[in-house]
Amino acid sequence: MSEEDRLCELATVSLHVSDLETDPGLENSQKHEDQVNICEGGRLYNGTVHGGSSTKPFPKCVDTTVGSSADSSDLGKAKLCTEHQCELQLYCSTEGKLTCSQCVSDGFCQGHAVTELVTRATIVRNQLVDVCEEMQLQAIRIERFIDRTLTAREKAVQTDANRARERVLAQVSVVREALEEEEQRLLEAIQREEERVEQCLLTQRAHWTQTLEKLTQTRTSLVHTLTHSTDTTLVSSNEEINNRIEDAEGVGDPRDTEQLSFNRNCSDSKVMMGLWASALLLGPSAHGSTTMQFEKQTVSPLLSLSNDQRTITFQPKRQRQLPPYDSERFDNLPNALCSPSMSSGTHSWVVDVGTSGAFKVGICYASIERKGSGNEARLGYNTNSWVLSHYDGDLSFCHNGCSVAISLAKKLKRVGLLLDWPSQTLLFYDPESMSVLHVARYAFREPLLAACAVADQSISIVH
Repeated sequence: MSEEDRLCELATVSLHVSDLETDPGLENSQKHEDQVNICEGGRLYNGTVHGGSSTKPFPKCVDTTVGSSADSSDLGKAKLCTEHQCELQLYCSTEGKLTCSQCVSDGFCQGHAVTELVTRATIVRNQLVDVCEEMQLQAIRIERFIDRTLTAREKAVQTDANRARERVLAQVSVVREALEEEEQRLLEAIQREEERVEQCLLTQRAHWTQTLEKLTQTRTSLVHTLTHSTDTTLVSSNEEINNRIEDAEGVGDPRDTEQLSFNRNCSDSKVMMGLWASALLLGPSAHGSTTMQFEKQTVSPLLSLSNDQRTITFQPKRQRQLPPYDSERFDNLPNALCSPSMSSGTHSWVVDVGTSGAFKVGICYASIERKGSGNEARLGYNTNSWVLSHYDGDLSFCHNGCSVAISLAKKLKRVGLLLDWPSQTLLFYDPESMSVLHVARYAFREPLLAACAVADQSISIVH
């Protein structure tokens, strides 16, 4: 049914109720019977009102005869008061039921709010009309929502989904193309470096082979002169002997130089390094091993360790408790080491530094000094440790007392670390900005442990 038909139907119901309110035939309920057919499900049916000569449409579902019994055998008979046997022509609003005039004058409805039955019926009809109109309007709104909003949303979601797919495919295509180009560039750079080193080795080999032959010949000649020449011949050949000696001395000693070694930096790529770090730290296997935790016996008395052994907190002096002596414990610096040790494969983990203003995160050998406050026990100040240090707003990479400043757009919240043992690479990463902070390559000679230090608030290992 269209909106216009439904609105016309509602108008018909409203006009019908107006007719009922002004129909004089309704004043005498004993002569006229009002048959009201109530609406079901918002659809209107025809009914009749016996009064005068008019027949008007009414809602229909459950037939209720005003002023008569609900029982079909009593249809058409006036409903009487059980106490006074008078016709029920009034409605008591206080009791919420029909009543007779005697109940109102001297019965249980005396002093109650009472209205004429016709008046009350008119009110009910008007209320039903209002409800029907509201239901009809709600039905129209629902139809509009289904026909317009939901249909538009269905089309929009299909369009948006297709655009999202196209965007992902386009981005992946660009990344794939960039990776392929970067792969080709790096492979060519590696090939050129390999060829350069091989050419240097060939040149050096040819040079020193020729020099060796010449030196051998000179030595053989000098030995022959020494063993087979008479004194007169030996003295008279003094100039010739000196020339040969000068030639031999001018050869010099061979030296191993960097030019004879493969330059591993030729394969460096910010694009590849960033994607590699992102894949390991932010990908499906993010944060790597879930078993990494602080070793209780290494935690300094300046720190407190959480129950799950993943968080260390710097303690004010008044809250510190002296733990039992342990040879593995740092006793004067706020350091702590983690387990397990790392000696092969690729390892990744993330440290949540929160709002700490003084911390260090990195790696060290298990042989690092644990006692005292000298540089041998200070992370980043010896040959046994490599750390990213943050203090007083400055960030730097520290090793063996040397530091490399690192610029930041904003303060770090987390630090990702990657240790790739095969390539002997240590990488520091900012997961929030997805940027590489620093890359260090060293020939690690023994198993490594994750190391941390904090002198302000707390830091935690993220699993």
